Amino acid sequence: MLFIVLFVLLINSSVNAEESVYDERMALFKKTEALTQIPWYYFAAIDNYERNIKKNADDEKVVSIDVPPELWFGLGNSSMIHDERLIMFFNGKGKDGNGDGKADPENPEDILQTIGNYILEYGQTKDDIKIALWNYYNRDLSVQTIMNTAKVFQTFQDINLTDRDFPVSISHNYSYRSTWGDRRGFGGLRIHEGTDIFAGYGTPVKSTTYGVIEMMGWNLYGGWRIGIRDIYNIYHYYGHMNGYDDDIKVGQVVKPGDVLGSVGSTGYGPPGTSGKFPPHLHYGMYKDNGTSEWSFDPYPYLKKWERIAKQKD
Repeated sequence: MLFIVLFVLLINSSVNAEESVYDERMALFKKTEALTQIPWYYFAAIDNYERNIKKNADDEKVVSIDVPPELWFGLGNSSMIHDERLIMFFNGKGKDGNGDGKADPENPEDILQTIGNYILEYGQTKDDIKIALWNYYNRDLSVQTIMNTAKVFQTFQDINLTDRDFPVSISHNYSYRSTWGDRRGFGGLRIHEGTDIFAGYGTPVKSTTYGVIEMMGWNLYGGWRIGIRDIYNIYHYYGHMNGYDDDIKVGQVVKPGDVLGSVGSTGYGPPGTSGKFPPHLHYGMYKDNGTSEWSFDPYPYLKKWERIAKQKD
């Protein structure tokens, strides 16, 4: 009995600690918004993006943005002196956000103030922020991911978005196994970059995550497909669909469980081709680490999300 009580206390402590980190982050984002007039969700999106490009992300770290030392301290400040006046003298970008006179690249308030001031050099409009982000990261996909994540945070007015769902309705008959890496021959020898979930025509296809629809339309291999970029720098690919839900469009914010369309057997030919294989959903996941993007096996995640979906049902 004592073991059970201790276990419950440990779980509750872990949950409370996680919520506390999210609360602390949000408070800092809102404070920086008040100081810079740049909406908080852009700071949240930049922080979220950087946390998810790291190999060993520390989820307990309040702010995960790493400003390059040469940008923070200035090229001539080889000793990396934290005094804000000296940083300014060497044309560094580091700013004091907590009022102690020092610009510390490890201090969350200083980091956010520095990023805010960097963006303000370009302006406060959405387009200005995109330009600032491009000049900071020099990569279109990084800018696109951050802007999408900001849109999600703005929509839900929250950063603690951890819910998930299974990509097809669990109230319908379906089956799947790990098929990532299998050989495929249509269009040339290649590997299968996803998991096939077999289900009947018309079975609802759902969003597994919070994200933004980036792609819709016909693909030679995937038929009618949808691509969603989530808040964890992951692109979710849905292929061989029979059609789309009437309300679905590019740029739309989605959440777990939102119906995207239905299962079909489209693809392996020009627009409209269908029936060359049994109806199923091809579900693929692609991770971006800030420099490149690659496919990985979605099967373990599908098993986990299936359990979550069944618990809700």
